[in-house]
Amino acid sequence: MTRRPAGSATIVALVLVAAIAPWLAPYAPDAVDLALRRAAPSAGHWFGTDDLGRDVLTRALHGARISIAIGLLAAATSVALGAVIGLVAGSSRRGVDAVLMRVTDAMLSIPRLPLLMTVAAILQPSVPLLVLLVGMVGWMETARVVRAEVLSLVPRGFVEAARALGVAPTRVILRHLVPNITGVLAVSATLAVGRSILMESALSFFGVGVQPPTASWGNMLYQAQAVMTTEPWVALFPGAAIFVTVLLVNRAGEQLQR
Repeated sequence: MTRRPAGSATIVALVLVAAIAPWLAPYAPDAVDLALRRAAPSAGHWFGTDDLGRDVLTRALHGARISIAIGLLAAATSVALGAVIGLVAGSSRRGVDAVLMRVTDAMLSIPRLPLLMTVAAILQPSVPLLVLLVGMVGWMETARVVRAEVLSLVPRGFVEAARALGVAPTRVILRHLVPNITGVLAVSATLAVGRSILMESALSFFGVGVQPPTASWGNMLYQAQAVMTTEPWVALFPGAAIFVTVLLVNRAGEQLQR
């Protein structure tokens, strides 16, 4: 019984740290000190400095704001879109259901990262557009899960009774179906956050995501590629931040499924 609150508290703590990053960071994120280029971790710079002498801890904290914000907003976009498609597919006639599921299957067959890299390279997206792009390629799993849940709810007595009384289909969905899929949506949302953070990190790592000088965990890794073997701390800490955050978010999603 204590695991679920602990998982939720961890996520809240991560969001809180990202929100108050400017007050936690010891330096300005773009403060350059060429005399301390690639300095090893020390009392003055706990995570060391990068190739421009910028404090890695400061940039990791500010990067958390971008990476976690993109993860949360992109996950909200994908879950909302997937929920609508899943609800419509599960509660509509077979023809509509078949069309929507074939579209979903087609989207699932397209490699997401190469697709996003191509679109991002063409558009050079801002952070809001990046949120939209990542969200638009992550709705398929939610749509399938919601559709399956709706299909199990539609034959139940309370739904059939509402339909027999002439309740409008939209009202049936909003009043009787949506409240019964909130648990599924919560699980989908937590897993989507982790996927979105990884997707943003991958795009930024390949240079087509969040653009410098704005810090994100992904573009910190991108900028650290050339010195990973000689100054590993430049890549270690943002990489560890991605790993730990995604691990905790996915763990919270697993706990919600129990």
